[in-house]
Amino acid sequence: MTTSVTDQVAKLEAARHLVLSDSIHYAQIIPGILPIIGPHSQLEIQRWGADFLAEAFASPALSSQSKESLSIQVLQTLKELLELQNGDTAVLKSVIQATASIYSLVFRYIINNPRDSETWTRMASIKSNILKRWDTAASGVRVCCIKFVQRVVQVQTPGVIADPRRPEQNEVSLAIVPRDHPLIPPPNLEAEATGLLDRLLNVFYENSSDAVLVNATLNCLGILVRTRPSISNKVISTVLNFNPLKLVNSPLSPKSKVHIKSMERTTRAFLMNVYRRNENGPFAGRIKQHVDRLAQSRLEILEEGSRKRPAPSEPTDGLDDAKRRRLGAELNGPRKVPAMPPGPNSIAQLYTLTSEEGLRCFDVTQLPIDLVVRITLPVLQRIDQGSLDEAINGVRSRYLTLSQAQQVHPQGPPLIPTASAFEDDEDDYEPDFEPQEDTEQILNKEDGLAALELRQEPKDLALGPFKLPQPPPLTSEEAEQLGKSTISRVFSMMNILDEPSKAPKPGLHRLAGSNYDREAWITVITRLATRAGSSLDEDEVEVKDEAETNGAVSTRGRHSLGAGIRETLWRYIIEDFRVRIPIAIAWLNEEWYNDRMREKRAAGSREQKIPSTSLQHNYEKWVLKVLDGIVPYLDAKDKVLIRFLSEIPGINRDILEKIKNIARDPDRVSLAVNAVHYLVLLRPPVREVCIDALEDLWRNYDDARGPTRKLLAKWRPQVLQDSQIIMKPDIKEPSAASTPGPAPSSASPAADEMSRVIKTEASISAVTAAS
Repeated sequence: MTTSVTDQVAKLEAARHLVLSDSIHYAQIIPGILPIIGPHSQLEIQRWGADFLAEAFASPALSSQSKESLSIQVLQTLKELLELQNGDTAVLKSVIQATASIYSLVFRYIINNPRDSETWTRMASIKSNILKRWDTAASGVRVCCIKFVQRVVQVQTPGVIADPRRPEQNEVSLAIVPRDHPLIPPPNLEAEATGLLDRLLNVFYENSSDAVLVNATLNCLGILVRTRPSISNKVISTVLNFNPLKLVNSPLSPKSKVHIKSMERTTRAFLMNVYRRNENGPFAGRIKQHVDRLAQSRLEILEEGSRKRPAPSEPTDGLDDAKRRRLGAELNGPRKVPAMPPGPNSIAQLYTLTSEEGLRCFDVTQLPIDLVVRITLPVLQRIDQGSLDEAINGVRSRYLTLSQAQQVHPQGPPLIPTASAFEDDEDDYEPDFEPQEDTEQILNKEDGLAALELRQEPKDLALGPFKLPQPPPLTSEEAEQLGKSTISRVFSMMNILDEPSKAPKPGLHRLAGSNYDREAWITVITRLATRAGSSLDEDEVEVKDEAETNGAVSTRGRHSLGAGIRETLWRYIIEDFRVRIPIAIAWLNEEWYNDRMREKRAAGSREQKIPSTSLQHNYEKWVLKVLDGIVPYLDAKDKVLIRFLSEIPGINRDILEKIKNIARDPDRVSLAVNAVHYLVLLRPPVREVCIDALEDLWRNYDDARGPTRKLLAKWRPQVLQDSQIIMKPDIKEPSAASTPGPAPSSASPAADEMSRVIKTEASISAVTAAS
């Protein structure tokens, strides 16, 4: 039996590792293990199953939707495990933790499914079972019950609604429950949450000495204070009235002392966390005073050893160097620098001033450079200046001694004594200790040594020229990826920079992109899109494909970089076109200019009889695409369209067709007519084309007849006259002498309006001629 249980646990562990590697498998694993970990299984399997469920519903890798659907399936298993007689403590702890994690999920499910009374009855039974164990279970189970009660209070009290339009993304609280919900009426749930909160805070009124329960309660209250402002004042007031140091009873045992210190530290941490979150709140002053009182009481009651007289930090009498060595007593006098060992010496030996063998053999290169920096800087800040000067002078003296020895024997390297020489002269060797020299003498020696070195011939140690190898050529895929990364970095820079200032610009002779602000980056990206990508000097040059044998010509996708920049720039503008319409205007002006330059070079190539490819005009393509992106979001009173049309460099019939299509929407007819009228008034080169567009609106769009009639009467009245003649072929215009009679019943309102316009214009002409 033991072997089978062990095998089952091993298989279950394999399933656990599978879901930890990929959370998508939770939806298959959890329903599959529920029959295995039920109340009739072995204790080891029950423990594993309870731990697995608690871990699964606390995992951030599993989505909220998946957790909600799985929580309904595991409710019956959790209920059966809780109702076991003489249940295992470990199983109870894990089951209560899992229930605390799924309570808000089940609550949201019941809000959306008010007719599923069976699920809520099962959840209410589990909640009642846990609350019964709160006061009588073991200490670890009671801690889990406190966490469950904190989650119930958090769910059953009103929270903050972030977005009323999207309730599925709001935090689960009583605020999202309908007032007429049949299963969870909000008044009943709020009353239950208030009672549970009072029961939770009762541990502070009872002056409990159980540090585990007090600390667990304080840790849970921090979440309630942060997420539920409606109950935060009550919680903070209760904690401010709690003083764990009042529980001190003399004499204190070591265990009681540890418990009181732990409660005091947790209370202080809770209050300081509340204070830092709102330093100007109504409880800020009381929290500060209470924390100060706790610190003072801790020093008076618990920190008895800190009031003793501290040991002296320096000797108080003139002792020699051998006494009180640990107190740092030092004798006045110069520091003795040991002599250099004989034979060839290294730089490390030159700077080694200690005589301890362990420090001499230590390889400092094994330490990381950041650790060396952290050690060296504090040591240099605390070292005595006199000791440092003595050590520097000692190193200088050693260096001068070695330099003089090398000048005596300039030819060849210094001789290294053999082992036999050391054995013969071992008894006769005595190191020469040079007398201590002051700083002035050492500097004089260095000056003389420098003059001597200048007189010597410098050795030919010059290195030859070094040239870096050429980098390997980039493939087309690598170049495309690098181009995309550059584009993304430039656009990220545009997003983090501030909006351009409203200060007046210096005029037409200003240098574009010279201020290193957002406008400068806009200039860079628009010119990258229009000029750099296609390479103005080589845009029309055809490249023969060497791999082809039939003489065909290919262009090798030279427009990929420019097209990618244009596409990204278009998306950037459409995301917030009302704010970024100046960027679109600047970009399209650059495109228009680039097309004109390419046409000019193509004309020059044709004169020189140089073959060239057909030009692709980017301006017409992208101005239409920008219009397609912004037109669906315009309303009748929007001025963005008129500004856009007034500042782009070219207007053609395709653009006007886009504008005329706006008139298909009856609510936006005035927008289309006003835009075309603006072009008629202020852009004379395209006036005739725009009047044609007005005529087309008048003829083909019934909703546009009224706004366009007045404009056509001014700019193209013959259209209205022809229309009137077609509508009334048999009606003649009355003479001036005849008395006008009533209009025939068959005349249309449009004809009457046209007659009034013609008469008015004739009257104005007569008055003008008479004057």
